[in-house]
Amino acid sequence: MLLFPGTKLIGSYAPLKPLLPVEHPAGGYKKLFETVEELSSPITAHVTGRIPVWLRGSLLRCGPGLFEVGSEPFYHLFDGQALLHKFDFKEGHVTYYRRFFSYFKGVEITDNALVNVYPVGEDFYACTETNFITKINTENLETIKKVDVSKYVSVNGVTAHPHIENDGTVYNIGNCFGKNFSLAYNIVRIPPLQADKKDPMTKCEVVVQFPCSDRFKPSYVHSFGLTPNYIVFVETPVKINLLKFLSSWSLWGANYMDCFESNENMGVWMHVADKKKGKYLDIKYRTSPFNLFHHINTYEDNGFLVVDLCTWKGYEFVYNYLYLANLRENWEEVKKNAQKAPQPEVRRYVLPLNIEKADTGKNLITLPNTTATAVLHSDETIWLEPEVIFSGPRQAFEFPQINYTKYSGKPYTYAYGLGLNHFVPDRLCKMNVKTRETWVWQEPDAYPSEPIFVSHPDALEEDDGVVLSIVISPGSGPKPAYLLILSAKDMSEVARAEVEINIPVTFHGLFKRA
Repeated sequence: MLLFPGTKLIGSYAPLKPLLPVEHPAGGYKKLFETVEELSSPITAHVTGRIPVWLRGSLLRCGPGLFEVGSEPFYHLFDGQALLHKFDFKEGHVTYYRRFFSYFKGVEITDNALVNVYPVGEDFYACTETNFITKINTENLETIKKVDVSKYVSVNGVTAHPHIENDGTVYNIGNCFGKNFSLAYNIVRIPPLQADKKDPMTKCEVVVQFPCSDRFKPSYVHSFGLTPNYIVFVETPVKINLLKFLSSWSLWGANYMDCFESNENMGVWMHVADKKKGKYLDIKYRTSPFNLFHHINTYEDNGFLVVDLCTWKGYEFVYNYLYLANLRENWEEVKKNAQKAPQPEVRRYVLPLNIEKADTGKNLITLPNTTATAVLHSDETIWLEPEVIFSGPRQAFEFPQINYTKYSGKPYTYAYGLGLNHFVPDRLCKMNVKTRETWVWQEPDAYPSEPIFVSHPDALEEDDGVVLSIVISPGSGPKPAYLLILSAKDMSEVARAEVEINIPVTFHGLFKRA
């Protein structure tokens, strides 16, 4: 059935059918962008429903928490001072705690690790998208030390979305200076903790290098694809002026967004490397321009790579529309601004790995159950057209999550996402990527965050578990925020843990099992 405004749950709708419009005239979403104070100690949350007995551990989240220094405001969503959040689950009880990063003094904004948290060996690091990552104590949220990745391996920065394999191996990507001082992209591998207990960061190495479409300007990269045998890098037309980028970090008040520009002519280049051999495959995959922040999943299928992406159509940078002044506008103005921005679309691209020149002019994709195409041209480029998995006017399925431990890099069925309505996060979605069946959780004046899937420890099915999301709900009662627990099967509510303080926007995070 269709989801109507005000419905808590729940239903499915036909493939690609847009959601019914939901309005937010009260502007409760503005609370996402308000400065808050850190806590001196954890506070107890009020639980309604029943926390699953097997759900033990900590939900860690990163985001901005300070949006001005004195009378000087920050201007962009990604400029606010990093705040680390933690919800602890123990024996059916929940506590909430948060702290700012202690050493951040408002001078070196490379330190501002507000995007994500990930493990390396036995340690955990908060990160942004520079070469600096911050080692944290996940118990008391204290910062332990700042680590410069470029001291261990040749990169100018690394993404906030590394891949973590089940044995603890970490893969990431960052731009670098390659041959003849031209720019390139290095895939970096950090091994799991070894018997010698030496910090795995000291054993970091480059496993393969991707070429750059522009000798002097790397593309912005936020994530990449990884399968058991291949690495996929999607190079978009959003470019970084590296000289501006490197200098902006050293000057308080420098405009981070001035570092970005668009190449209106390049479209998108997709690159593939053999992961095990560390060899770049010189196959020229090309397609029309889009922005990309998040890969959903990538997997191998009978000589093809299936690459599922959350895209934004066109070459203009989506971040241009994420200035705080825009996001804090009244609802009608928020909608007007979003209508000018690149439009979101979930797409599936299929990349053939075995290329024969005799197939020039033909669609190389022979997989059943996809409308994606890949046509070999006479200049040896392969032009890709996607299969559209989800599309709705200014309705995004973003911040995607899957059952990562068991299905990353493998054929999968379910993806969970944060629904953005004209850039306002107002629903949580589950999508069957095979049938396009979709389930939605939504409440009036409720603004959730990225859904984190946590598998049941004895799960036999892909979607056996729960979905966790921080929700702010400023208009619904005395408790303005809560941690929401949904059944991953049907997105029905299992429990919520309410707190009596506001929680600002968070970007990414993880669940650390006890």
